[in-house]
Amino acid sequence: MNFLELAQNRRSVRSYTGQKVEGEKLDRILQAANAAPTAANLQPVRLIAVQSNKGLGKIGKAADIYGAPLAIIVCADTERAWKRPYDGKSTSDIDAAIVTCHMMMEAAQQGLGSVWICYFRPDILRAEFDIPENLEPVNILAVGYPVNKTEKTLPGRIPLNELVRYEHL
Repeated sequence: MNFLELAQNRRSVRSYTGQKVEGEKLDRILQAANAAPTAANLQPVRLIAVQSNKGLGKIGKAADIYGAPLAIIVCADTERAWKRPYDGKSTSDIDAAIVTCHMMMEAAQQGLGSVWICYFRPDILRAEFDIPENLEPVNILAVGYPVNKTEKTLPGRIPLNELVRYEHL
């Protein structure tokens, strides 16, 4: 499957089988994260990969991960991230988003489902995983085998002419 087909067929999954994600597949997902570009190549993103029942239970105190057997907590090092000199805009969230997208697409390539979770209690994640102050939990990527493999992406993408404005000189 080419990238465009992969992107068009990928969907958010909120129901997983109990099957664990194999180590080789997790390694590929993490390699995709490591390959992701970041501003000025500062690589300010740190990941916490959680597969144990105890760890998943700790995440469950902060967020609903829909029974996924793997969750990756994506954190941005706010001290390390590049800042735009004109207004001080930090790229920490942007870098974390790019890394998460890379992992999400590799998970799909591996036949796994995922969902990007931003609805969580960062204070609980910090306490449960001893996350230092310089690391901001940005999102959680829940990953696993989807219960319904035939479910299609929701329709309704806006047309390209609404998404893109072409500026002709």
